[in-house]
Amino acid sequence: MKTKFIFITGGVLSSLGKGLAAASIGALLEARGLRITIQKLDPYINVDPGTMNPFQHGEVFVTDDGAETDLDLGHYERYTHANLGQKHNYTSGRIYYSVITKERRGDYLGGTVQVIPHITDEIKQAILQLNSEADIAIIEIGGTVGDIEGLPFLEAIRQLRSDLGTENTLYVHLTYVPYIQAAGELKTKPTQHGVKELLSIGIQPDILLCRTQIDLSPDIKSKISLFCNVEEDRVIAAKDVKCIYEVPIRFHEQGLDERIIESLNMWTRAPVLTQWKDLIAKIKEPQHKVRIAMVGKYVNLRESYKSLNEAIFHGGIANSSEVEIDFVNSEETKGEELANRLSEADGILVPGGFGSRGIPGKLEAITYARKNNVPFFGICLGMQLAVIEFARNVAGLPLADSTEFTPTTPDPVIYLMKEWYDYRTNKIQKRDESTDKGGTMRLGAYPCRLALDSKAYAAYGVEQISERHRHRYEFNNSYRKALEDAGIRFAGLSPNGELVEIMEIPQHPWFLACQFHPEFKSRPLDPHPLFASFIHAALARKLKTRKLKAQSSKQES
Repeated sequence: MKTKFIFITGGVLSSLGKGLAAASIGALLEARGLRITIQKLDPYINVDPGTMNPFQHGEVFVTDDGAETDLDLGHYERYTHANLGQKHNYTSGRIYYSVITKERRGDYLGGTVQVIPHITDEIKQAILQLNSEADIAIIEIGGTVGDIEGLPFLEAIRQLRSDLGTENTLYVHLTYVPYIQAAGELKTKPTQHGVKELLSIGIQPDILLCRTQIDLSPDIKSKISLFCNVEEDRVIAAKDVKCIYEVPIRFHEQGLDERIIESLNMWTRAPVLTQWKDLIAKIKEPQHKVRIAMVGKYVNLRESYKSLNEAIFHGGIANSSEVEIDFVNSEETKGEELANRLSEADGILVPGGFGSRGIPGKLEAITYARKNNVPFFGICLGMQLAVIEFARNVAGLPLADSTEFTPTTPDPVIYLMKEWYDYRTNKIQKRDESTDKGGTMRLGAYPCRLALDSKAYAAYGVEQISERHRHRYEFNNSYRKALEDAGIRFAGLSPNGELVEIMEIPQHPWFLACQFHPEFKSRPLDPHPLFASFIHAALARKLKTRKLKAQSSKQES
């Protein structure tokens, strides 16, 4: 069976949740037994988001094959079984770069290169490479209808209906129905104008998802149906929910998945949503609550740590616990103020990042966690800083540092490794400070062997794992023996022993840091082992502290 395509567009304004809508549709179709894949097409000119500031674009999600992609691919993988990669995220920059390369090579035989057909054909080719990969491919178009940079993508999907036929294509448009507090009513005009804009491009939406704060009354649905030329049972309310994992259930209750398979002329089994319903029940009725202090420099924009926030939440699900995250800005919060914030936490996490801003605050947090036996989880840069903190304050190397921050440090415990074996390409990789920034990165999934007597092995339960990376600097092996003698256990190494992937402090109740990004592989229905173990340790500390306080209070009385 050839792949059928669902195209998801957005109107009125950005941040309506196209990514969540696409992921939720994918979850519903998988629940019906269909194989799905998902692709994100982003109109911005950057070739990929790898060098974009998290404050502007949010998190960069990394796939197994090393693609630096839009954060929506994280939603897709968390909601479905899709394992995505390079061909599942294209930008205008990547499309134009490919076309210009072909033009320079002479592929167009001297012809005039134009947006139509050359750019649109390139976009169609990117989409159609998913043909036969799954039963249904869901294609999300980034941005908002009306954005000038998005027009070639919309033109391409318009053409694909003619190319593939109406039974093989479906247009889903996400729009906005605002509730005007002063008037006490919902307004449909933004939706009408958004659909009109789409119609002017030649696309008539088949299904409307209406983002709204309150339920859509039959009258409102009828009005939208009339003015937008969409059948009333295909006007679906995308109402705000407390938990994003409720969205597939809410869509199903309105018959969205049924309308989709009808439109695509498909037959499937009835959806099996037991796991999702059990998940929601577990989320809504937690038995415990823990507080995690996340100490980083991008905390003012939650999208910067999207996958990380979700993975912490998943760790809570695994322990029947609600998790409250205290976002601590490591640039602004220091000294006594930082100690006071950390004293209220059951666990401390230092996430990844680049650059020297906010490093002292993160080091302070790591020292606090180590000295006060607070469960600590360091990720990527968090592991590098944990090594630096230990080297300075325990191993007798007070000037230990990373060459990222201090190129002339006499003790570069973290440095730019000039040569290393790349397990993804099976080649020796070489790099130095003059290499392009993207070229100095270790990206994608790499194998790691775990020490059998480690907390990491206790969490995973297997000897070899595979995790995704996104970093430049590595642990300097010339310091391995000195730090081991001082009390660090290097609990995870590459199969050849060359690359340090996990460090632990065995004498600490739970002090673990990893060079990779485990958050990229965590899913609500399958929480990542390290996050589950970290939250378990934080919960154990909280319960122990509470018990000790109760005993002390009883003795005093």
